[in-house]
Amino acid sequence: MKGFIVCSLWFVALRVVANPTPTDPQSGLSPDIMGGVLQPDTSVFTASVFYELIRQNHPLVKQAGLFGEEARQLLIQARGAFDPKLVSTYDRKEFGNDLYYDHWQNKLAVPLWLAGIDLTVSYNRNNGRYINPEERTPSSGLSGIGLTVPIGQGLLIDARRNAVRQAGLMQNLAEADRIKQVNKTLFDAAKTYWEWFLAHRQQLLLAEGYELANRRFRALRERALLGDAAIIDTTEALITVQDRLVQRQQANVEEQNARLRVSTFLWNINGQPVELPNEARPQEASLMLPGESTLQLLLDQANSQHPDLLKLAVKNQQLVLEERFRRAMVQPQITLSASLLSETPTVDTGYDWGSYYSFRPQNHKIGLDFVFPLFLRKERGKLREVQVKNEQVILEQQQTGRLINNTLQMAYNQLRVLADQTGVQQQTIQNQQKLLTAEQQKFDLGESSLFLVNARETKLIDLRLKGEELKTKYQKALAELYFAAGTSL
Repeated sequence: MKGFIVCSLWFVALRVVANPTPTDPQSGLSPDIMGGVLQPDTSVFTASVFYELIRQNHPLVKQAGLFGEEARQLLIQARGAFDPKLVSTYDRKEFGNDLYYDHWQNKLAVPLWLAGIDLTVSYNRNNGRYINPEERTPSSGLSGIGLTVPIGQGLLIDARRNAVRQAGLMQNLAEADRIKQVNKTLFDAAKTYWEWFLAHRQQLLLAEGYELANRRFRALRERALLGDAAIIDTTEALITVQDRLVQRQQANVEEQNARLRVSTFLWNINGQPVELPNEARPQEASLMLPGESTLQLLLDQANSQHPDLLKLAVKNQQLVLEERFRRAMVQPQITLSASLLSETPTVDTGYDWGSYYSFRPQNHKIGLDFVFPLFLRKERGKLREVQVKNEQVILEQQQTGRLINNTLQMAYNQLRVLADQTGVQQQTIQNQQKLLTAEQQKFDLGESSLFLVNARETKLIDLRLKGEELKTKYQKALAELYFAAGTSL
């Protein structure tokens, strides 16, 4: 016997040396993933490692990380309205021996953020026999540089600046959506993990109950063959064995399905699905109740950082910007444009700043556009629509904030009750164990019946199953508490 033990210890030592991969002693399973399969250190697969693997590799978490990138691309698109724009058109007509016209028009527009001003640089060359005299230019062309300035509508804010600011707020909205999706994924994962815990514990308890019933049946059968027990008692013992065998088989199926549900959350760094190792088992459930200080911290965090409230705050900011823009749209649309003109020098002639046809105040072009709808029904209706939407968002913020606080408080109340119920259930299990022990002793002395022993034992198994169910409900309620606060475990 001593030699067998020594050999066993040497075998264990060799296995440790052959597998030197470092792991977290608190994790139970190494977070490293090789070949799509989790590399086990021990058989315990803790919830903390499970959540960490989800945060790093789950497709929905990665998808949530792309929300911010999508918002950044929308911002780039909005800023594209301020990109310089070059326009060039050429139009020429000849018929017979006559050049009717030769038009070449070029314009570079550079939008400026300040006051919606556009800087323009132009070059036009218009020649021909039949062109409009006002369009005629020197043979070398006519250059111009000027500004287009909105005086009324669009001076303080216009569609371009409003779009950029709205797109900037979209990044905050995308971050709130990311947090919400990650929290939802982890919350679903937590419920799945503790359902696996319950299925695993049920399988163990029912397997234990089956072994007890089977051992009792074999012992009773031996006694009956010796004439020390009634034959009918063996039939009752066999019925109990068969009943618990069915329960055990069903528990095995439920545990296998629970393991599969857990595996749906496991992915490796390359985006490949990972299967839960056969030897993995869930950790023991902790029943440490968060204190009132923790509840207050969660309430404060929910009021300031809950994704739903963050999204409503962003919508409010967007509507405030939109209302400001719509107020500007009620003003008259007055656009002033002014350009200085100059004859374009030829290639062989330098530019003469002192020339009469150079950039001088007397060489200019100005324009004024005025547009003003008389009734402003479209503009006033749109402004009021935005104001109503803003009022709706403010009211929704108030209701959502109160609902979050109440939901959080209800989750904590449920958690506290489950903690008390679990404690009472453990005491009930201990008392039922005492009854079973006493009944078994009476049966061994011939003062009780097998029916009473089976009844006591079945009741004990049911109580233990309920105890594990309460532990599972407690862990789910704990996950719900953090999810209601807008965060995760």
